[in-house]
Amino acid sequence: MNKTKLFLMLPLIGMLSCGKAKTEDQGNETSSAATSVTIKGSDTVLPLAQKEAEDLMKGNKEISITVVGGGSGVGLTALIDGTTDIAMASRDMKTEEKLKFSEMNKEIEEVIIAYDALTVIVNPANKVSKLTREQLEKIFTGQITNWKEVGGEDGKIVAYSRESSSGTYEFFKDEVLDKKNYASNILSLPATGAIVQAVGQTKGAIGYIGLAYETKEVKQLAVSYDEGKTFIEPSVASAKDKTYPISRPLFYMFDKTNAAKVKTVVDFALSDAGQKIVSEIGYVPLK
Repeated sequence: MNKTKLFLMLPLIGMLSCGKAKTEDQGNETSSAATSVTIKGSDTVLPLAQKEAEDLMKGNKEISITVVGGGSGVGLTALIDGTTDIAMASRDMKTEEKLKFSEMNKEIEEVIIAYDALTVIVNPANKVSKLTREQLEKIFTGQITNWKEVGGEDGKIVAYSRESSSGTYEFFKDEVLDKKNYASNILSLPATGAIVQAVGQTKGAIGYIGLAYETKEVKQLAVSYDEGKTFIEPSVASAKDKTYPISRPLFYMFDKTNAAKVKTVVDFALSDAGQKIVSEIGYVPLK
């Protein structure tokens, strides 16, 4: 799978800007951007939004796009505060976020731009290659603490998680942990790229990432949601045919009153060119 690993260059914050339109004024060239759009939020969506912004600005000099990561919660808070035009999210809005927008009389449009298979990863030296949902729940809630309890070698499990502002953190808690709380000793990291690096360097580590962040530095696990009868590996194909059980939509969210301003960005994400980038990055296109 051909993937663009932009997160390796920008592990915490990705920024792209300055698609400039040149105009003639009495023989002098001046630069101005007709439209400036800010996109902020999910680190899962980040590499996709970065690449789409790059390609869009190459073909459209009338737009300037800035892309900033930090987590779905960060993006939605910025949307509430009016400091971003588009929030990237890897989860649905929370009830309290919906209430806040309602109190502000803001109607938010949620557009699915791609799908993701949330991937559980371990260090390549780990002999464990598959886990059930129940085993994952017990690992991340602190009930299973040694790899020998799940068929591995005798060794402490070091579990890594995203921070609570992350949509991936929320999705994993809801869908894998059955809404149970993470163990108090879970190691929280601020970006998906940091989890890849930590798991790749720690023999007993386990973590979870978006499919596009998977590299040879880590090993992805097959997962069972039928108590061990069937194990499915995460991939674009298994996410597309819905056989992989931990799949989710990825969103662009924006205030409907701002629809005209963000239309070019959203339309590009949904276009054939934008959906081609979805596949190149390593996520699942809409069709």
